[in-house]
Amino acid sequence: MATSPATAPDQMLTLFRDTIVALVRREGSDLSARQLGVLLTCYLHEGGHTVRGLAAELNVSKPAITRALDRLAEFDLARRKPDPADRRSVLVQRTPKGNAFVRDLRGIIASAASGGRKSEAAAKRAAAR
Repeated sequence: MATSPATAPDQMLTLFRDTIVALVRREGSDLSARQLGVLLTCYLHEGGHTVRGLAAELNVSKPAITRALDRLAEFDLARRKPDPADRRSVLVQRTPKGNAFVRDLRGIIASAASGGRKSEAAAKRAAAR
């Protein structure tokens, strides 16, 4: 079924809402929009990410990125390691738990997009990990 241009934004907002609701209902990491933005940037864009680079890409301050990374590290969704090329800098590293979070998020989004209630089941599965 074709979607009219007038309803496409509403459908995207509904998908976004359903995804956020599923994330809120799940147990475990409760991330802010900024933390989720940092996490997804690190996981969806290949390469070594630095605080400076993330701040530039997301157009926020370096302290804001540092706070987001502190929270992500608290949940073991990302970690910092010294940059071997520049000891003054750190690189953001992915973690197995972060990989699982992003994989589960993909499932939640896919389920919300299909209109199913599988998003809640995916959220519960993710919380059990």
